[in-house]
Amino acid sequence: MRRTLVIVASLLAIVGFTACSNHAAAPDPAGDASAADAMFAQMMIPHHEQAVVMADLAPTRAQDPQILELAAEIKAAQQPEIDQMAAWLEEWGVPRLAGDEAMAAHGSHGMSGMLTDEQLAELEASSGADFDQLFAQLMIEHHQGAIDMAVEVRDSSDPRVAELAQQIISTQEAEIEQLRPLATP
Repeated sequence: MRRTLVIVASLLAIVGFTACSNHAAAPDPAGDASAADAMFAQMMIPHHEQAVVMADLAPTRAQDPQILELAAEIKAAQQPEIDQMAAWLEEWGVPRLAGDEAMAAHGSHGMSGMLTDEQLAELEASSGADFDQLFAQLMIEHHQGAIDMAVEVRDSSDPRVAELAQQIISTQEAEIEQLRPLATP
């Protein structure tokens, strides 16, 4: 319940942030996208970008072949989704938020599942079995954050958004199940 309230409050903050900025306003629900759809894309892009950054660390740090394979799958799945959501934002006339703008829009709560600078530095500094375990732990948390955001729009009136949200939920739930055994020593 608290997580849902934080997500809803964060989404409302983004609407206010976007409306008060000098960027184009989010489309109204009568347009091609609802404000919730636009916020979802604005927030999910930097979220996915961080997952790609994490996955990019694996080839030079991971020891477990499963981590290497999952990292490659994560990057292969999420980069096209980033591109798709960026195209939607352009189509809708909605600005794309940089990671720091997205985090600011979430206020002091941070974006669900996003790594802190310290966590990312710890992951970057690790290698071998330590990297594998930390990668699994952090990616589980990161994926859960993406699932939480996707649940909010899975019933979108835009079938493209609803389909992507369901795809994110299904894919990332399956990846979490693969990561769980790798997250413990």
